[in-house]
Amino acid sequence: MRKKIAAGNWKMYKNFEEAIELATSFANSEIPEDVTVILGVPFVYLKSVAVITAANKRIFISAQNSHDKNEGAYTGEVSPVMLKSMEIPFVILGHSERREYYNESPELLKLKVRAALDNGLKVIFCVGEPLLIRKAGNHEQYVKEQLKISISELSGDDMKNIVIAYEPIWAIGTGETATPEQAQEMHKMIRSYLNETFGQFVAKETSILYGGSVKPSNAREIFGQEDVDGGLVGGASLDFDSFYEIINAF
Repeated sequence: MRKKIAAGNWKMYKNFEEAIELATSFANSEIPEDVTVILGVPFVYLKSVAVITAANKRIFISAQNSHDKNEGAYTGEVSPVMLKSMEIPFVILGHSERREYYNESPELLKLKVRAALDNGLKVIFCVGEPLLIRKAGNHEQYVKEQLKISISELSGDDMKNIVIAYEPIWAIGTGETATPEQAQEMHKMIRSYLNETFGQFVAKETSILYGGSVKPSNAREIFGQEDVDGGLVGGASLDFDSFYEIINAF
């Protein structure tokens, strides 16, 4: 059975007091037994939030990025070794904002994924196409290429520690809207790619999350699609009531 996952990406929001308050609300909440909640927390709050939520066994903590090297003279960076030493189980890699704003290439992300896995981290690996690619009708090939370059050489055992998140970049902040059917279409394609590359077992067991503006109003319909196993949620994860409603939308 694939895991049902509600992952919240806090991005660069919340001051320390706000982060602690939000983490405490989730720590004290009742999470459905069949749902895994992952909180993508800014680096500076990781350990504090992990300690607060430790008693709630349905909640896991994720970093939002990590380096491809274990150590070195890389001022301002955070390595997978550092995350491992703090017992942070997850890291988000390949987010569209990292690709766009920090020029992270599929080739670099291949190294980051390898370094994270080698240090025992689980990876939420993001893929997705921008508006021009979608309008040109090349979106499936574009996403396949992202997957091919960055993760195709992983082993079946490696894939046990990979969660895929599909981001329709073209529908985020552009005025365009992605339908649940379009989400399903891309998730089905990604699962087909996993089947072709890694075999039926990996394709069947890998959770694929939708990262396109999931809200309480659309979560139930999106999560109801056959190949959608949850969401990588941005803005709505910053509000306890909104994200808790999403968590209960499966």
